[in-house]
Amino acid sequence: MSKKIITLHVNGKNQEVAVDERESLYETLRNELRLTSIKKGCEVGECGACSVLLNGRCVDSCIYLTVWAVGKDIVTVEGLKDPTNGDITDVQKEFIKQAAVQCGFCTPGFILKAVEIVGRNIPYTRDEIKQLITGNLCRCTGYMNIVTAIEHAIKHNMDKLGIAYEVQPSTTSFDLPDEEKEKMLKDVLAMQDNDVTKN
Repeated sequence: MSKKIITLHVNGKNQEVAVDERESLYETLRNELRLTSIKKGCEVGECGACSVLLNGRCVDSCIYLTVWAVGKDIVTVEGLKDPTNGDITDVQKEFIKQAAVQCGFCTPGFILKAVEIVGRNIPYTRDEIKQLITGNLCRCTGYMNIVTAIEHAIKHNMDKLGIAYEVQPSTTSFDLPDEEKEKMLKDVLAMQDNDVTKN
């Protein structure tokens, strides 16, 4: 397996690495540069656990070749910081404040996706945020807190831009009307009855 020396711009610094031309960006960043926020999930670009920012856009590093990243600005969670004071970003603060972390495996990918979303300077609605994060999966099903955290981060950004933005009240299953709770219970029971593992 022949390797070539390339230079990557990662988290604000140039890094020389020896890579195989077939090597994924995930493999290079995690195995060569020891950036462990990047996680191996599905390995087919569907779960978002291996997300990195390339020129401000979130990509799945498991299906993106390292050689394609030459000349691009690569950012992982290790490289995130508030440009004004060097502190963690508003996105990270809101993920903490809104308890948008459960096991933590998917969290780096969601944070980077949130940074991309907030960086667009668009006052997205909750439904639009849900659509925008469909490429990231949370196996602990913590989506509501994640969406709420992104909403609050957008609000911080909109406040800085002088744009009005209201965060919608959070809704949990406990806040739902009784008829909705009953429907949810029936749906869960129906899924249990149709569980293929019982057959």
